[in-house]
Amino acid sequence: MKPFQKFLLLAGILSVWLVVPGAYGGITFTTLISFNNTNGATPVANLVPGPNGNFFGTAPNGGAYSSGTIFEISPDGSFFTNFYNFSGGSNGAAPAGALVLGTDGNYYGTTYSGGMSNWGTIFQISTNGAFNQLGLLSGTNGAHPNVALVQAADGSFYGTTKYGGPYPNTTSGGTGYGVIFRITTNGAISTPVLLAGTNGAYATALARGSDGNFYGTTAWGGNTSLVPWGVGTIFKLSPDGTFTNLYKFTGGNDGGFAYANLVQGSDGNFYGAAFSGGAHSGGSLFRITPDGTFTNLYSFTDGSDGGSPYSALVQGSDGNFYGTTYSYGSRGVGTIFQMTTNGNVTPLISFTGTSGSYLGANEQGSLVQGPDGNFYGTTPNGGIYNDGTVFRLSLPLPPVFKSAINNTGTVTLVWSSVASQSYQLQYTTNLALPVWTNVGGSVPATNGTMTASDSPGTDPQRFYRVMLQ
Repeated sequence: MKPFQKFLLLAGILSVWLVVPGAYGGITFTTLISFNNTNGATPVANLVPGPNGNFFGTAPNGGAYSSGTIFEISPDGSFFTNFYNFSGGSNGAAPAGALVLGTDGNYYGTTYSGGMSNWGTIFQISTNGAFNQLGLLSGTNGAHPNVALVQAADGSFYGTTKYGGPYPNTTSGGTGYGVIFRITTNGAISTPVLLAGTNGAYATALARGSDGNFYGTTAWGGNTSLVPWGVGTIFKLSPDGTFTNLYKFTGGNDGGFAYANLVQGSDGNFYGAAFSGGAHSGGSLFRITPDGTFTNLYSFTDGSDGGSPYSALVQGSDGNFYGTTYSYGSRGVGTIFQMTTNGNVTPLISFTGTSGSYLGANEQGSLVQGPDGNFYGTTPNGGIYNDGTVFRLSLPLPPVFKSAINNTGTVTLVWSSVASQSYQLQYTTNLALPVWTNVGGSVPATNGTMTASDSPGTDPQRFYRVMLQ
């Protein structure tokens, strides 16, 4: 048995105890598909769960016209299709950012190039593949978007561009520091924020906070006295267009070059990753409150834990955060790790990066947890053809009791589960001298929730636990 247990006391008052081991065992890593250029290549964005149970993603290269694709893949990898092929013309090319599913049931996204003067496009695509170009970037209103859009409460979408805007940037060939733009579902584009270097440059994807504001990072800019022109910022943008720099990185122990977007945790704070800096110069993980209080949580060592985190964190159903590093680990090409909310990091796997291997390399897109409890992601390199992969990571996550209802002598218990993992419900009447009794047999989960019932009889109290087997 694996030492994951949940204890539950049912005696009028509910109490819960959790025993968590120091590291995960029994991790299963599965490559679902290796890209071969014909079906797309070099995916760098995270997957998005679709309403049909499959995942949708983007590949900026390959496909029918060598200009990138939108693809659909089932959780077990048995179904894969190029959902849409970009032609490199007016419909755009090189979709580098993730899709976002709008409240109207359509997907929205951007292309890095194509469109007007090759500055990139903004598009809408329905779940049956009907494509609609919403907007063309002109350079002045932004250029080369490479991250996901985020939908606002009013139904419009906000996004960022890597370059463009009215302020010339000689370091990037005069193409500007980037903008934060807003686009309505009928294609009207405005630019509430024009980045000028001092307030940041090269903004990443925005995160919509529970307070209605948007939060984000810039990979460059801020402290412009630092070479070459700042090492990044953290900012807040209100729906009325008020822009506030919450923090400016120094490149020291706090980190620098935050290419990854923020994610809001269940505690209301935002968590993120810096590509470089930290105590060991291998990058860092941090927390920042909505009012700007910054805390460095972890510094990568460029060792077995990995180095140079490039992608956003994701909070799992167990409350921990999961993420990836771009480099190092046992093979030098990145890791997948777990981080607790207080900054304890556990490496889970190291990528191999060998062409022809079934493991990917240099993970850039963030992980996403599916309804089955597994984590899914993409790599831009590695796989059989070295054109990248889609993978699934299955962890023996500790079960979490959701509810316990005592109804006329029958106790119904519900706990979280991971598909294909087996669970055994047990009880005891005395924790001081525990003798655990099985309730039924071990049962494999088919989805993210399991339910079982028990009849306590005349026992004055029963303690329940779930064993992951």
